[in-house]
Amino acid sequence: MEFTTDIFSQFDKKWALLTAGTEDDFNTMTISWGGLGTIWNKPVATVYVRESRYTHDFMDKNEFFTVSFYPERYKKELGVLGAKSGREMDKMKGSGLTAVKAGNSMSFKEAEVTLVCRKLFMQRLIKENMPEDVVKSLYADNDFHDMYIGEVTEILKQ
Repeated sequence: MEFTTDIFSQFDKKWALLTAGTEDDFNTMTISWGGLGTIWNKPVATVYVRESRYTHDFMDKNEFFTVSFYPERYKKELGVLGAKSGREMDKMKGSGLTAVKAGNSMSFKEAEVTLVCRKLFMQRLIKENMPEDVVKSLYADNDFHDMYIGEVTEILKQ
């Protein structure tokens, strides 16, 4: 498996889609926080999802998820998927992207690269372990992120 990228801008500048679920029942959301690396001698992707997000339910009830990256021309579509909730609208129709099966999860035909991940670990970010300025600026509403670490089992390239 090989994926070459500018690791520090891949999530922050280019964004990505986090998708969990099955062909019959899945949800996706735009993410700009994440990381790639290794833990427990495995290649991993780390993503962060607020408990209030609809995708959180799918992350909790499924063993696999995907992280997919897109060409710049899809920034508008990723914006829609990040601003709207799957609880309130059919995000697939709203985005114009084409859902496809990816390993044991889902991704989109338009993705340049999809990382198929098997969930290894989840933990809530703990307020007391964070810098005070971060809590004040990002968690004033106490809607904290959960951290998910997934073993990258497959890298799919278009």
